[in-house]
Amino acid sequence: MHSGASSQQSDHGKWTLSSSDDEEETSIKPSTSSSSSLSANRDSKDSMPQYPCSEARKASHKRKSNPVKFEEHAHSKGASPAKKLKSDKDDSGWCLSSSDEETKPSHKVKVKIEKDGVKKQPLDNQQGPSTQTHGKYKTPSDSQDPWDVLQAGEPFRFYLTKVNGVKPKYNAGALHIKDILSPLFGTLESSAQFNYCIHIPWLVKQYPEEFRKKPLLIVHGEKRESKAKLHEDAHPYENVRLCQAKLDIAFGTHHTKMMLLLYKEGLRVVIHTSNLIHEDWHQKTQGIWLSPLYPRIAEGASISAGEPVTNFRADLIAYLASYNSPSLKEWMDIIKQHDLSQTRVYLVGSTPGRYQGNDKEKWGHLRLRKILRENTSAIAGQESWPVIGQFSSIGSMGTDKTKWLHSEFRESLQTLGKGVTSLGKMDPPLHLIYPSVDNVRTSLEGYPAGGSLPYSIQTAQKQPWLHSFFHRWKAETSGRSRAMPHIKTYMRVSPDVQELAWFIVTSANLSKAAWGSFEKNGTQMFIRSYELGVLFLPSAFGLDKFSVKTNIYSRNESCESAFPVPYDLPPEHYSGKDRPWVWNIPYVNAPDTHGNIWCPS
Repeated sequence: MHSGASSQQSDHGKWTLSSSDDEEETSIKPSTSSSSSLSANRDSKDSMPQYPCSEARKASHKRKSNPVKFEEHAHSKGASPAKKLKSDKDDSGWCLSSSDEETKPSHKVKVKIEKDGVKKQPLDNQQGPSTQTHGKYKTPSDSQDPWDVLQAGEPFRFYLTKVNGVKPKYNAGALHIKDILSPLFGTLESSAQFNYCIHIPWLVKQYPEEFRKKPLLIVHGEKRESKAKLHEDAHPYENVRLCQAKLDIAFGTHHTKMMLLLYKEGLRVVIHTSNLIHEDWHQKTQGIWLSPLYPRIAEGASISAGEPVTNFRADLIAYLASYNSPSLKEWMDIIKQHDLSQTRVYLVGSTPGRYQGNDKEKWGHLRLRKILRENTSAIAGQESWPVIGQFSSIGSMGTDKTKWLHSEFRESLQTLGKGVTSLGKMDPPLHLIYPSVDNVRTSLEGYPAGGSLPYSIQTAQKQPWLHSFFHRWKAETSGRSRAMPHIKTYMRVSPDVQELAWFIVTSANLSKAAWGSFEKNGTQMFIRSYELGVLFLPSAFGLDKFSVKTNIYSRNESCESAFPVPYDLPPEHYSGKDRPWVWNIPYVNAPDTHGNIWCPS
């Protein structure tokens, strides 16, 4: 490749293509020591997560273990040692600049990798860098009664996870995984954990000691080396069984996050957005739907007596049946033995496959479309209400908005009742919330928070049109503006953001793999991944619409129809200088919350 650089300008930042010559000149050289080879081996092992996870997560873990410090030297004459990314898949060296002055820096930066003399702590004991600043705010071991939290969550039973580093009032209505598994919620007899990224030793420690030897089924999607690692982690625990979800379609994942908790007193279902690792329950914004405690159906009672108006029980059993696993057949039988009639949410799931005929509407965005068509009714003016999508990762959308986002997907999200309205006649605004580079840089975790926002440069550079839809992450209502979102939510809100037509919390990011896409001229639905979420409709709560709770932890707003949207409305559009966070490029022109820069490789 020739020397020099080319760039592509848009309203949402400059994409810079660096030459290989530049990469040679600006590579970062780590500090050396007399025991450098031994130290390097040890650091390499310490900087790797002790569980299977994505490349973005690995980069985050590496940078937490070996931070690269930012130091400003206004009079330095040396060249900036910013390391340019050169990915395995793309030798072009694309770089999304971390400031408008990336190509003409007004100052030089000096970076160093801190390795020697850094004391590594076990993951379970790590509090993250922010504890020095926020040490006075302790979670999750505070004194609040989980029962009070449950009561405060009625009638929606929608909660956020606790965040280390925010004021106590913002954790007063939140839950940690230890709260969910607390004996106060029931005497556990067995449980099943469905998830994507799982650290088994950490997970076992989240159970109360008296429950740690109870049967635990872990449903995962790992293959080959990652599967072997998971089995190795499970080996010391005789009570742990593993169930591998079949993933025969390329690029599919087992992304569902659900707990099935069988108690002596009954059954509970938890559908949430957190991976089963320390980091996801520490300083991120995550969502949880916690079911009521479902009692066993009385002897001789009709089985149908336990089915709610939302058909939740039948839909949950159908979702489990899609795994075609004997281990999950046991749980299907358990669910059939319990009364789920108090459930007021709808289940919206995805399972891998190609679906035709009536099966097309069982999963993905067509499942959401069907529920909205059959259980909502168009209210005058609502057809113009904006649709909001909020997520932590983004798939390939195609060359323009008509390929998927503004066609089949938006049509599902804007459905209201049985009236058929063409896209041309109904054109509600679509607002997408995804953290900007500055959101991540100023977050509680700093740049490493971007490891759970795995939007890649390879995908981003193919769809610059998408970024005009983007809005910043801002969550003053929940005290979580600096707790980067791993939660995924979608909703229909009134133009004055005072009312909601519906709200869904789900594991599904903004991708065709998660929500599905049409094939064969719309006669077939194609889905790659397992996903699960719950949909809140006003009709299931005896309402025409929800109002929006302005401050979700305010004791003054006790209206039962007020839904606790966990971030600020209306969303704030990206400024001209904002760029969407892309994980696999460096950000070196400005330090994060902890004085570090981001060099992912």
